[in-house]
Amino acid sequence: MTSAAQLDHVVINVRQEMDRGEALFAALGFSLTPRGYHTLGSINHLMMFQTDYLELIGMPTGGEVQRPEITSAPLGLTGLVFKTADVDATFAHLEKIGMAGEPPKAFSRPVEMPGGARDARFRTVTVRGDVFPAGRVYFCEHGTPELVWRPEWQDHANGARDIAEFVIVHDDPAAEAERYGQLLQTAPAVGEAPTVNVGAAELVILSPGQYAERYGDLCAETAGRAGIFGALVMRCADPAAIADRLATAPEELPHRAGGNGVAVRVPAFDSVLEFVG
Repeated sequence: MTSAAQLDHVVINVRQEMDRGEALFAALGFSLTPRGYHTLGSINHLMMFQTDYLELIGMPTGGEVQRPEITSAPLGLTGLVFKTADVDATFAHLEKIGMAGEPPKAFSRPVEMPGGARDARFRTVTVRGDVFPAGRVYFCEHGTPELVWRPEWQDHANGARDIAEFVIVHDDPAAEAERYGQLLQTAPAVGEAPTVNVGAAELVILSPGQYAERYGDLCAETAGRAGIFGALVMRCADPAAIADRLATAPEELPHRAGGNGVAVRVPAFDSVLEFVG
């Protein structure tokens, strides 16, 4: 496992409300990939950036539940995924530090291409579920990155380019930052709010009080948990233009401008998004 930690993607769980999620994120100016159908039974839409992406994950309505980790997880920001070039080496690292969850697993989904459908292939390995209370943390090895990062999916009407920060809320930010540092073999930056560098992005760990100060009444519910994934912060060309889109969204999306950006609450999925310049 390389010590140069990099964010791969962030996951919003929509359970069986994928149509609603697709409409809301399209209204926010994202270009969504065509609906994907995993061999594991789940469905998704992606919003592709330069080196990372945002994923809506869910299950089709009706039929057998094949992924209980999705249906039993809270709605909203529930997945944090890092890159790996070798999930087997990553699994060995997780075993060494006592954070190993299930062994690596492989799956795929078909992608329609000009010459016909091809399978996008992935291998993932998870951190044990009780290590990070905020949600699922895992690593993804892309077998076919050319089927995922495609130019036609990276141009967004809202100007979104990449993920700047992923905000994690925890009762003990310093201790949580140390755990992420151990996981990623990266020393946290110590400060009022500890951070962990993950390539072009940073994990920012806030106390509940700091989270409330930053986002006010837009905050996601903690629901008695010791930690939550509090917000996804994205760089975009013109944050002010996001506010114009909210007026025509299919549902009310509370928001407020401040600093160099605008923060938006998506109540349907209890998620906070922030767009910064």
